[in-house]
Amino acid sequence: MGTNSVEGEASHVVTIWEVNKERLAQMEKRISDTTPQLLSIAAGRSTCCIFRVPQSLIDINGRSYQPRIVSIGPYHRGQPKLQMMEEHKWRYLRSLLSRTKEAKGITLEDYLKSIHPLEKDARECYSENIHLGTDEFLEMMVLDGCFILELFRKVDNTKLFEPEDPIATMAWILPFFYRDFLRLENQIPFFVLERLFETSKMPEEESGPSLSLLAMRFFNNIMQRPDPIIETCHDLKGLHLLDLVRSSFIPRDEESPPHEVNTPTHIIHCVSKLRRSGIKLNPGKAESFLVVNFRRGVIDMPTITIDDFMSSFLVNCVAFEQCHNGGSKHFTTYATFLDCLVNTAKDVEYLCDRNIVENYFGTEAEVARFINNLGKDVAFDINLCYLSKLFNDVHEYHGNSWHVQYASFKYTYFKTPWSFISAEIALVLLVLSFLQTFYTIYPYYH
Repeated sequence: MGTNSVEGEASHVVTIWEVNKERLAQMEKRISDTTPQLLSIAAGRSTCCIFRVPQSLIDINGRSYQPRIVSIGPYHRGQPKLQMMEEHKWRYLRSLLSRTKEAKGITLEDYLKSIHPLEKDARECYSENIHLGTDEFLEMMVLDGCFILELFRKVDNTKLFEPEDPIATMAWILPFFYRDFLRLENQIPFFVLERLFETSKMPEEESGPSLSLLAMRFFNNIMQRPDPIIETCHDLKGLHLLDLVRSSFIPRDEESPPHEVNTPTHIIHCVSKLRRSGIKLNPGKAESFLVVNFRRGVIDMPTITIDDFMSSFLVNCVAFEQCHNGGSKHFTTYATFLDCLVNTAKDVEYLCDRNIVENYFGTEAEVARFINNLGKDVAFDINLCYLSKLFNDVHEYHGNSWHVQYASFKYTYFKTPWSFISAEIALVLLVLSFLQTFYTIYPYYH
């Protein structure tokens, strides 16, 4: 009986599974590779600044984050639809090498060696591990970086364009570059561009514009901001080109976040409701559309042009601020502010009539849809945002019952010239009727 029991137990012994040593080594390598990167992202380290856009934002804004004509950096590298521009990259690199080799003896090897010490820091700028070897990674940085620099120089000095250069002769190409160079997923670190810029600088460029100013001049061909504003950007810094241009709109005295307010901040109402409470909206005169003020019942908003470029720029700035923990949330705040103001196409129509919005995007309904999507599903601390005081002041003014009643009366009876004239005629008739009654009764009374 005992022997049979032991034999039964032995028959149920499970064979020990042998771990695949090769697979185990691969998993351990994956763990060691990814953990520091994930920790750096979770800690909000400033080194991580080039992100894949979250799927939640892609679901809202679609293809606004994907390059249309040129790939910069690793995320969209090798996509078939972007291959046409790869030949132009090599052609521009050849053009740059021919100048620097003749003037300074700088060769391709010198460019690769100049950024080799930056490889580790450059890789840490990306939110994902870049599965490229050192040689391939450095080749990508040099090829993409030199292409950007050459295009900046050629657009700034058109004499550098070679005869029959398609980028110079085909008018439709440059607008795509303006947008593609400012997409969050289509970036290389700015310090890589700076190193390549210094390496490739010609003797006559030593006293010329800085890389920041050269970049801002390039993008101003589409932004059309006043030249004096752009010229002040010579010492501006950014984590990449998107952050550089984004930073140029943030007022220098508002770069640090405001102190936390003691009272909770309130979201404001749309344009039509604000108008019924007596609040007016006027075009402001500040240098940046981010500078919004509220005084004595009037919101001053500098004019913003909404077109294909600005719509792409805005959504990518918001995406960057959502992913990067180390910077301000000015564009996210402004997007939320616009989303509050606009509920319908009528609200957009009013903003256009007041010269606050210049619409080159589409119909008023399309602009309203874009603005509502821009502020949709974004996260930020409203109590710490740069417009927190404005939100509270507008909310308090709107909640004043006297303002609401008086403004509602004006809005109802005097919102058009004809209603105002009708009211004046009615008032005159009322006064005449009173005088007629008075002079009829007055003799009998005496």
